[in-house]
Amino acid sequence: MIRYVLLGLVQGLTEFLPVSSSGHLVLAERALGLDSPGVLLEAFLHLGTLVAVLWVFRRDILSLFSAFTRRGSLDRRKEVGLLLAGTIPIVLAGLLFRDVADTVFSSLWVVGGGLLLTAIALTAAARLRQRTTYRTVSFLDSLAIGVAQVLALFPGVSRSGITISAGVARRIEPMRAARFSFLLSIPALVGAVVLNLWDAAEVGWPADWAGIAVGTVSALVVGLFGIHALLAVVRRSRLWAFAIYCGGLGLAVLVYALVAA
Repeated sequence: MIRYVLLGLVQGLTEFLPVSSSGHLVLAERALGLDSPGVLLEAFLHLGTLVAVLWVFRRDILSLFSAFTRRGSLDRRKEVGLLLAGTIPIVLAGLLFRDVADTVFSSLWVVGGGLLLTAIALTAAARLRQRTTYRTVSFLDSLAIGVAQVLALFPGVSRSGITISAGVARRIEPMRAARFSFLLSIPALVGAVVLNLWDAAEVGWPADWAGIAVGTVSALVVGLFGIHALLAVVRRSRLWAFAIYCGGLGLAVLVYALVAA
């Protein structure tokens, strides 16, 4: 049962903080001797973090769902279109390169390189913050953020870190970039849940449902904390702290991989 709690904690906390959940899951498996979560547990861990996003941004989501009603606004309809456009790159990449991502998932070299990439992106975002403006997200912005999200398919690359950094690089005010990033994560998380459930159905369903429930709840509760923590970090312009963390951890992982080779 402790294994499920630990995996839920790692998934919930690192899914939203800009440190890469997939990279930390790989490192946790190596350092703590944990087995791979497996596709069924992975599906429910993603489900836990998905519910966390839906809860925190429930008002925004309800507003988007009402966009096409009589009371819906043109701005909300445009935002729905932008989120759909930003989702296209991750859908295409997930379908075309899913096997490649699975192959490199456990590579420490990829994890270390991904963490360094995340550190560079966060450092750039911290430096470019003063050049941002509080403007609406454009079509090109949504595509740029969507393309950045593709990089998060690889372990070590933080989805939240890389997408917020891409938004800031497009001169979008950080809090607005973070909001768009979280809303854009919803289709990605839904896709991850569906694909993992599909894979689980192909190999069979026998599982420790009590453990899966514990892991899911753990991911949900800690995910709620992670979302609010990231928003506070962005609001206070503290992304550089996570750049230092990711950079230091990435270098440590690469050195370990080199020595262990």
